[in-house]
Amino acid sequence: MGWGFDGLSPRKPRSLGGDPVLPGAHLLPRGTGTVMAPSHLSVREMREDEKPLVLEMLKAAVKDTENRVALHALTRPPALLLLAASSSCLRFVLASFALALLLPVFLAVVAMKLGLRAWWGSLPPPGGLGGPWVAVHGSGDVCGVLALAPGSNSGGGARVTRLSVSRWHRRQGVGRRLLAFAESRTRAWSGGMGEPRTRLVVPVAVAAWGVAGMLEGCGYQAEGSWGCMGYTLVREFSKDL
Repeated sequence: MGWGFDGLSPRKPRSLGGDPVLPGAHLLPRGTGTVMAPSHLSVREMREDEKPLVLEMLKAAVKDTENRVALHALTRPPALLLLAASSSCLRFVLASFALALLLPVFLAVVAMKLGLRAWWGSLPPPGGLGGPWVAVHGSGDVCGVLALAPGSNSGGGARVTRLSVSRWHRRQGVGRRLLAFAESRTRAWSGGMGEPRTRLVVPVAVAAWGVAGMLEGCGYQAEGSWGCMGYTLVREFSKDL
């Protein structure tokens, strides 16, 4: 596995966008895109002056995927039934049939987007594993971010809470490098805590097409999911380290 960078390629402008893990991170390089060499990519703890840049990266990442997540959630049968019932109730209050039909959908989409931006577009507080960490290009550009937290159960290892790659640095090995760092950090933390099991969990939104296959290619297996009204919104992939 390599992460070489084609020095002959023209330098792309910096972008803050990129899919986070929950909405769907590009964890593995695909196609024929160039990949960075280890000497050109490092992972370190985020500095305080980099926090605004990282937050903008996360927020831009959510904007890239929030429409897919909202579409998936609002086209589930229970959601459609609730929207239809709301429209029927508003029809007795509003004079416009079109307004009664569209208003519940508009409010539901806005509420979902605001919720996604508030949750996935923010940085969690530092936990027992330290961080957050950033992937830094050789030129000094921050091109990815990673955050970890202890598992919810004792002996549950760690879980990825944020993993996002800048739009212009996708398919260059940044996501894979951050994932490898997360595994290494989890091993060290679990060993220091005397955890009986060393495991890393990566939650992925169902609207993040293709990410599941990438994780499976790295040895991760689907182990659970959670959602609303019986419909899966997030799947969890884990790997014993």
